[in-house]
Amino acid sequence: MAQPNSHGPTQRQLRVGEQVRHSLSEMLQRGELLDPVLEMAVISISEVRMSPDLKVATAFVSPLGTKDTDAIIDALNKHAKFIRGRVSHALRQMKYMPEFRFKLDTSYDNFAKINDLLRSPEVARDLDGDKEND
Repeated sequence: MAQPNSHGPTQRQLRVGEQVRHSLSEMLQRGELLDPVLEMAVISISEVRMSPDLKVATAFVSPLGTKDTDAIIDALNKHAKFIRGRVSHALRQMKYMPEFRFKLDTSYDNFAKINDLLRSPEVARDLDGDKEND
């Protein structure tokens, strides 16, 4: 039996996560979820992280064009079993169909904060000081 990898996800987890991400994206594009909260939102799935045993898929989503992101995440988690059934055909090669969990992807917010910090006058002053010393 393989030892748990503390250095990050395995190649298999990454490959299966990407397959799950594609099948989730296609299912959402087709508009198969008939939920008023989800019908008006454009949802981007940025990443799917698989558990080591591939039985849990955590999808990180970014709702676009809406302010109520919590309602979208709640609606997706409420329909997780329906979604699981809809994507099972695309993932039929898997021994176990993963349980889906949806979380808000905050990485774009973090990138924006870092960008704002780098453009702040204090950082610009320090960076200009380094150029003068060269």
